Amino acid sequence: MRWATAFLILGISLNLLFAPASTGQSPRPDTVKAADAAPTPQTLPSPRHFETSHQGVFGGQQVHYKAVVAENFVTNASGKRTASIFTTSYIRTDIPKGAVRPVIFVFNGGPGSSSIWLHMGFVGPRRVDFADVLKPETVPPFHIVDNEDSPLDVADVVLIDPPGTGFSRILPDGKPEEFYGTMQDGKVTVDLIERWVRENNRWNAPKYLLSESYGTIRAAVVSRLLAGGPTETGSMDGMTLNGVILLGQALDLKGSANEDTAYVNILPTFAATACYHGKAAVGCAAETQVADAKKFAADAYLKALYAGTNLAPTERDAVAARLAALTGLSADFVRKNDLRISAVAFEQELLKDRGEQVGAYDARYTLPLTPNGKDPVADDPAMGQYVPGFVASFNTYQHDELGVSIDEPYEAISFRAVNAHWDYGRGSGAGSDTNYAEDLSIAMRRNPHLRLMVGSGYYDLVTPLGSAEYVIAHAAFPKAATEMHVYPSGHMPYLGTKARQMLARDVRAFITGGHHSP
Repeated sequence: MRWATAFLILGISLNLLFAPASTGQSPRPDTVKAADAAPTPQTLPSPRHFETSHQGVFGGQQVHYKAVVAENFVTNASGKRTASIFTTSYIRTDIPKGAVRPVIFVFNGGPGSSSIWLHMGFVGPRRVDFADVLKPETVPPFHIVDNEDSPLDVADVVLIDPPGTGFSRILPDGKPEEFYGTMQDGKVTVDLIERWVRENNRWNAPKYLLSESYGTIRAAVVSRLLAGGPTETGSMDGMTLNGVILLGQALDLKGSANEDTAYVNILPTFAATACYHGKAAVGCAAETQVADAKKFAADAYLKALYAGTNLAPTERDAVAARLAALTGLSADFVRKNDLRISAVAFEQELLKDRGEQVGAYDARYTLPLTPNGKDPVADDPAMGQYVPGFVASFNTYQHDELGVSIDEPYEAISFRAVNAHWDYGRGSGAGSDTNYAEDLSIAMRRNPHLRLMVGSGYYDLVTPLGSAEYVIAHAAFPKAATEMHVYPSGHMPYLGTKARQMLARDVRAFITGGHHSP
């Protein structure tokens, strides 16, 4: 997984609207409450709180709901405030008294990313809209539309911005090392979820985590910690989850780009991308290309990589020819790279004859070819093009429609302050060699009713679908409780109408499985 050259912003490590009344949505917030008391020598400021009322159509259902943007203070043993964490909750209000309604806790990754991507791309009631998602507008004005694919018809949604992201901040009495680390972050997230459940009296509500990229590591750690115990949180928390959804999973940080399994696992994504750009067999489809690549990777390709220099020249030529047919690269290029093509090499070589390179986060996107040394995010053909629309749309939406008035910048992704100093257990910025699938397998062992859904994008070169399948196949996850899906998109498997609708269908089915939601 290109850990040394790419950020799983949505995420990885730096180790690296409402429409007019005819739509059924309110054009402006109905109510806004902002408890933002000015500090005095005698009092501390009250938590900021912005609440608005809305209605919309989701999954074909008319839904009345409230949106609550709330500040949550973290305190230390001395009672001093060490951090301010913001959540955005969408809570249905037109349900019968006593109804049991699921709740989904949502976060992106980074580490150092806010929840802006899942918020404005998939779960929020409003979303950014591009005229052409693969050639998005990169300058204002950007457009926001009603998001009928939001799961608000079947569950309430709580989006979390970890410290250092969004409006969440570490306060003067807090220290970065208390929050910027896998275990530290996991424990803070557990406390936040438990607080939200307690304050909203949702103890008996089915609970789910929906995570993306590095956020899938957070989901695994949180799943394990939520139960509590003497060696976990130090108390018997006793909270369990009904399900965990991983998008663009990044659980295994133990892998290395030099290991042969990395080349085997990324081959299906190369094959799908070559097909998409017309570099593979005429009339091919992503599904069949991926299936052919998997079959070849599991047999002849794996055997060839294992053989190394013992591979006979004729066999090497045959493997190179097959790789060329699947990936759209020349057999000569494949041989020169010793049958091992990195994601970076593929991005720059596939469309070199057209003077273009494909995106790492979504290989459907292209930009003019640039030499090595580019910024891994700002110059990525995918990230470089769709980020401006997400950022501008979200800032407009939260101010104009959620009534949020905070005179501070909203941090979409904090690379330098958060990501670069993340502690995976070996110190600030030291990186990780841990497979966090074990955390999730522990949680699934403890809780026999915990279900797992994994979603990948055909065109994700950062967390490839092959890597997801490999991790799941080698983890101690109960097969009957695990389901996997692949979508015609990239690292954000909800970019594009077809992909978003497919994902929404699968998430709804996953959430409603086994219980009824009003």
